[in-house]
Amino acid sequence: MKALLLIDIQNDFLPGGALAVPEGDKVIPVANQLQSRFEVVVATQDWHPTNHKSFAKNHSGKKPFEKIDLDGLEQVLWPTHCVQGTPGAQLSAAINLNKAEAIFRKGTNPEIDSYSGFYDNGHRKTTALADYLRGKQVSQIYIMGLAGDYCVYYTAKDALELEFETFLIEDGTRAINPDDFEKAKADITNLGGQIIQSNQL
Repeated sequence: MKALLLIDIQNDFLPGGALAVPEGDKVIPVANQLQSRFEVVVATQDWHPTNHKSFAKNHSGKKPFEKIDLDGLEQVLWPTHCVQGTPGAQLSAAINLNKAEAIFRKGTNPEIDSYSGFYDNGHRKTTALADYLRGKQVSQIYIMGLAGDYCVYYTAKDALELEFETFLIEDGTRAINPDDFEKAKADITNLGGQIIQSNQL
């Protein structure tokens, strides 16, 4: 069984959003086109409380994109984004989510960030996504969405560690930093994942 994972296609990551990924809206047609080809479709959603420690505003004198140590982990400080219950946190209304069986929310603990759809950044707690997919007899995971150098990348890395056969859909993904995305793709390939285009499905 194969599953499509739609990663964080939320208003705050789209053009005009609080943490807009360049050309982030270009992933939406790919998401809509591909869903019918999968038995299982799930989405992830960044869902932060206002006091989340990944937000620069919650650290006196710090600016967005500075890095700090947060409880033993390197943390990029972000502009405030995807705050629980706000329009920016909502999944884009342009995505047809009729086929999505479940939405997994992440980043809900103010003390630790959560890029991956499977775990927080310290692997201290799971989102239960892996158990859900295994319960559906999923062995192949196809990942796309935002952003390629953060949440898509970390989701793919964890999928490989969890021994799912893992594919990153390159034309269904956009990154904050193109150079970092190139490094991320190389790392995924080195770990045994595959980089594909949507027309290969």
